[in-house]
Amino acid sequence: MNVLPTRLGRRALFQRTGFGLGAFALTQLLQQGSGEGPGRDSALTNRESHFPAQVKSVIYLHMVGAPSHLDLFDLKPELQRRNGEDCPKELFEAGKFAFVRNLPTLLGTPDDATHRFTRSGDSGLPISNLLPNLQTVADELTLIKSMHTNEFNHGPAQMFMLSGFGRFGRPSIGSWVNYGLGSENENLPGFVVLITGNVLGAGSPAWGSGFLPSVHQGVEFRSQGDPVLFLSNPKGVEPASRKRIIDAVNSLNQTQLADVGDPEIATRISQYELAYRMQTAVPELMDISSESKSVHEMYGTQPGKTSFANNCLLARRLVERGVRFVQLFDQGWDTHNSVFTGVAKKAKQVDQPVAALIRDLRQRGLLDSTLVVWSSEFGRTPFAQGGNGAANAKKAGRDHHKDAFTVWVAGGGTKGGISFGETDDLGYTIAENPVHVHDFNATLLHLMGMNHERLTFRYQGRQYRLTDVEGRVVREILA
Repeated sequence: MNVLPTRLGRRALFQRTGFGLGAFALTQLLQQGSGEGPGRDSALTNRESHFPAQVKSVIYLHMVGAPSHLDLFDLKPELQRRNGEDCPKELFEAGKFAFVRNLPTLLGTPDDATHRFTRSGDSGLPISNLLPNLQTVADELTLIKSMHTNEFNHGPAQMFMLSGFGRFGRPSIGSWVNYGLGSENENLPGFVVLITGNVLGAGSPAWGSGFLPSVHQGVEFRSQGDPVLFLSNPKGVEPASRKRIIDAVNSLNQTQLADVGDPEIATRISQYELAYRMQTAVPELMDISSESKSVHEMYGTQPGKTSFANNCLLARRLVERGVRFVQLFDQGWDTHNSVFTGVAKKAKQVDQPVAALIRDLRQRGLLDSTLVVWSSEFGRTPFAQGGNGAANAKKAGRDHHKDAFTVWVAGGGTKGGISFGETDDLGYTIAENPVHVHDFNATLLHLMGMNHERLTFRYQGRQYRLTDVEGRVVREILA
């Protein structure tokens, strides 16, 4: 007897083949590989780079609010000489600023012992006396004085600097690195965030994963209370009991993943397992009291306190343990008034621990494989915001300035002891070797062994990347 074939609808087809398709999806999601695009997005394990990497880890120091680079790294004698003069009208009218509306006066760095610049190290890099400890490691620094960006307000500029896009929704650089390379430590996240103060402007999207699977977003660690929110077991719940709960929940998640193949379910499985392992690894990591007295004196750290110094020491401990990307945010650099007082106060807070971090990494043999980055979202203007006139100069601030600012890097794969790029005599525009944010990010990825044009993710019908459709590697600063 001939049996006519039964018509199989789409829903019935996926119900009958769901487990097979889901198993295939799970295999693809959890496999280790080095290709781009979907198929490796929830794997947390270490993955191969596009080419041999000069850097294994990044410690990225972001100064929230934007330090006055003109008073720290980019001395302008001509600006000092013309202090108090009207800003050239053609310069002012060509720019775009957040608050200054009327023609301002030029504002030079005070020429006194506190604010004066000193040629530091064998390289003779000029660095402000506000940073005396950083002066001692000048030969490790590569100053990039010709940075420029597209945005002039804090939130959009932070997003642009850290994600290559001025609005929410794109992955941060740490997430791209985590997606591209994975983690070398199965007990810790590949991307960790440490915060001092409140992050104004962009907030948590500055370390978010955007459209990448959420397993790649930054995990915030805290130096007081629970190191990671909701990580600790409730009172009365033993680790063995919690492990049985996680196993049971993940068994259900595996079944659901096999049924529907949603990558976020694979993320959930990975995160539950990672959280359980972190319960043991994180408390030991965060307990800096085990460090020697000499280390605490070098950094200026105090166990149990919340401070930028503590976070710098934690950053070193994290990269020692194989964490790929550590991002420190330090709030309080937004100096719209009393800029010289404000910058001096903030510089004193960060100078010792930043220099200690570089020195400590060098002493431990980690600096050659670790890149330390000092960045901000933009620069500050060479003219005054408020406080016009000599009598009010102490009250003057500096407005936002997107067209010229300074960042620096130290460590793996960079030359050290050099300055790259120049601004004009007033520090207003770039005169030589401009470096755009996309160029800078392309260079960071290159140092980690990734081609910024190949590190892509398909979303809503197109391939996205950190550098959008721009960016060049700044090879002039590479060792």
